[in-house]
Amino acid sequence: MCTLLTSQSLPLLLLLLQPLPLQVLMLGKHDFYDEMDEKFKDYLGELYSTGPTRPPTKESFQKHVMLEPNYKLDYDYLCTHEILFRNIRNRAYCKKEHFFLYIAYEELQKTCHTKYVACKNGVRKCHKTKEQIEGAHCALKEGIHLPECRYETTYKKGYALITCRWQDDIGEIIPDYVNDILEIPGK
Repeated sequence: MCTLLTSQSLPLLLLLLQPLPLQVLMLGKHDFYDEMDEKFKDYLGELYSTGPTRPPTKESFQKHVMLEPNYKLDYDYLCTHEILFRNIRNRAYCKKEHFFLYIAYEELQKTCHTKYVACKNGVRKCHKTKEQIEGAHCALKEGIHLPECRYETTYKKGYALITCRWQDDIGEIIPDYVNDILEIPGK
């Protein structure tokens, strides 16, 4: 008498060796993976949506623009590395330009309460920092889609031109976008 085990051993063995479903592997870790799954779905939704992006927040500006006080500004690949590491993008496309600033966030936020000056494009209203600051200008030199973006890093010292925006949930005016760093010739 032939049993299923002896007559069909190879297909049964392959059936047993299949990977376990992801839900079975994650037993007991639901909270962590549910949170990560939701963040990933939000990321994909923002990446492929056709509507407006999320409004800027204090945290996102700090994450995307501010450099740590001990960060070396002489690093040639700063822009390429930091833009990819910090996930700075325009949906799935490379940003054409970006700025990183070496200044305390609180000092930069004070700039939002200064008088308006013309932006480099002359259209929007910008605020100019009271003191000269150091920063890096990142200009796209290669690539269209992430992660093929490669940037040229130019270090600048001058007055930053920023735009500001009201953030409802914290009730403050926050820096929104860095328009340019104006270098003073001869200094």
